[in-house]
Amino acid sequence: MNKFPSKEAVMALRKQYPKGTRVVLVHMNDPYTKLRSGDLGTVDFIDDAGSIFCVWDNGSTLGVAFGEDEIRLYDNTDNAD
Repeated sequence: MNKFPSKEAVMALRKQYPKGTRVVLVHMNDPYTKLRSGDLGTVDFIDDAGSIFCVWDNGSTLGVAFGEDEIRLYDNTDNAD
């Protein structure tokens, strides 16, 4: 089974998450990362395999793997009291 996204899917990701977009980590399927659900980051680039590379606020630059991990757009109300 091919887990790579189509060229169209990658283009859609790049439109949805352009460089500089703030995101929230929902889930990462990596037991060794220090990233946790709720961590914030800024999109740097999306590669041809659909991985979304972010500069996370904790200093990490780990990519979000297409089909494995999940992020969402950051909403300023996420941290509202």
